[in-house]
Amino acid sequence: MSDSVSHLIFDVESIADGDLISRVRYSGEDLSPAEAIEKYQAERMEQTGSTFIPYTFQIPIAVVVAKVTSDFRLVDIKSLDEPEFRPHVITKYFWQGWEMYNTPQWVTFNGRSFDIPIMELSAFRYGISIPKWFDDSGYKSRRNRFSTHAHLDLQELLTNFGASRFNGGLNLAAQSLAKPGKMGLSGDQVQSSYDAGGLKEISDYCRCDVLDTYFVFLRCMVLTGKLELEREIELVQQTRDWIEKESETCQACADYMTQFGDWKNPWLVESDTADAAPIETGSTETGPPQTEATKPDESNA
Repeated sequence: MSDSVSHLIFDVESIADGDLISRVRYSGEDLSPAEAIEKYQAERMEQTGSTFIPYTFQIPIAVVVAKVTSDFRLVDIKSLDEPEFRPHVITKYFWQGWEMYNTPQWVTFNGRSFDIPIMELSAFRYGISIPKWFDDSGYKSRRNRFSTHAHLDLQELLTNFGASRFNGGLNLAAQSLAKPGKMGLSGDQVQSSYDAGGLKEISDYCRCDVLDTYFVFLRCMVLTGKLELEREIELVQQTRDWIEKESETCQACADYMTQFGDWKNPWLVESDTADAAPIETGSTETGPPQTEATKPDESNA
């Protein structure tokens, strides 16, 4: 059993840079940062039905990273630069940590279009060099649009790189597995929470999103044949135990556990009691039963 970190599952929460918005979009109007944000949000609401401002005008205010081993075990979760939450320090820790763990695979949900670009742009903004990420190796480049060895975007996996839409997002994917999904905030509420001084609340929200992403990641590994369903069920239980232990000192984990559910295994049928019984008497299998067509030929054994 290896303890080497092979996957870094992360999520980014960000806020608008009001000064930048004022200078770029409303030059000459002499708007304060708060006024510029309010005006742009009003425009976005009219145009899109949401107050969410494009990432190019945003800076990261909370980044939570889960460390996962090569055998898919969750070993730790960290909120970068907590409790200070300084955007330039968060960005530095993000990229330096990736290099420190020997460039493991990033794992996100919709990170190709938001989380990774905002962290790249933040490195640009704060003068941070990340040559290993910007390696010039053609189609093998870590930033290749269709590369998954350096960055696995679970939404792109589930939609064949955008060939279909994943209506419901991470919230739907997590709740399909009986996990909490969105709790407390939503992405377009982060700005107002920050304005009200809710930095810890934002970080906790981000932490819960990372936990959801981890469980979706495990099921995706089952989907792609990299993990057996029986082992995934074991990992989910181990992680549940870990979250419960963390709940003693982490309010976000305690809140997460209040909504934590058990995925109903369709390969088991419920008995007359509250317990689930195997499909076949005496069987302990948790995965799909074998048919005659799929059973191994024992004549050659």
